[in-house]
Amino acid sequence: MSGDVERPGYFEIEVGKVTMGQLIYEMAGGVKWGRRLKAVIPGGSSAKVLRADERFKLKQKQPDGSTIDVEMSIYDLPMDFDSLAAAGSMAGSGGVIVLDDSRDMVWVLNNINEFYAHESCGQCTPCREGSLWMKKITERMLNGGGVTEDPRTCAFGEACAWPTQSFVEKFPEEFAARARKSIPPPLPPEDTPRELIEREQIPTSPLAHDPGWEKAGADAVI
Repeated sequence: MSGDVERPGYFEIEVGKVTMGQLIYEMAGGVKWGRRLKAVIPGGSSAKVLRADERFKLKQKQPDGSTIDVEMSIYDLPMDFDSLAAAGSMAGSGGVIVLDDSRDMVWVLNNINEFYAHESCGQCTPCREGSLWMKKITERMLNGGGVTEDPRTCAFGEACAWPTQSFVEKFPEEFAARARKSIPPPLPPEDTPRELIEREQIPTSPLAHDPGWEKAGADAVI
């Protein structure tokens, strides 16, 4: 367990024997003093984030073998594979990341996206290109150059896209607050110069000569 808890560390427990609340507050000492729980990433950085104020409907097995639907908070969520999957996330690697109410979720997601952009093996195009684009977009939002379409833009990057999908879905107001410009800067969204942040439109200069892109390949012999 890592993140905003008093006693981060490694805890070895039997699957399903503790709840999320017991893990955070009894084993890891609770969130840092004076703060409130905001979110939890329950199974490593690629697992979808869960809000602290969410309610989850899970099927609970009864002594007679039947099952009933039970609504519970994140604190009562059993730490097992089926329960976390039913809650919309996963147990994954078992690396629980706790986030308190001091965290800017755009910054948190950008930090995750930077990790995947750096760590992608580059063997498949969706991950190689998609992880880098997600990182560029969230970084641009942090730098003040976010546009209104950014929260709805997510380049496909396999599993590394799951954090982006869940963060934008679970914390839309924080991403909308960072994405107010109506006109995007030139693509791809590289680090945003101050000019792009302060001005709605940037003048462009025509090319010195016609490069002939429209005609490229027209005379090619196949």
